[in-house]
Amino acid sequence: MNMPVTESRAQLLRRIQAEDFALYEVALYLDAYPTNKKALAFYKEHRAALMALKEAYMEKYGPLTIYDNNSQDEWQWVKGPWPWEREAN
Repeated sequence: MNMPVTESRAQLLRRIQAEDFALYEVALYLDAYPTNKKALAFYKEHRAALMALKEAYMEKYGPLTIYDNNSQDEWQWVKGPWPWEREAN
């Protein structure tokens, strides 16, 4: 997935939220229609997009959640601003 270098933190967060919402919606659909090929393809496509966006965000701005701390040397989660703080948007 190609991402513009100029994409801001707020833009990345909005795109992550949109992909996350799409995945929840299709997951609800798949609960009722688990063999629907189009829905499964949609899920696969948008899950890949979400993972790429999260990776791009974390590479540039740090962890999105406490589970994303990848450093063996320090607890990066406390470095601000956190995703929900005004400074992050």
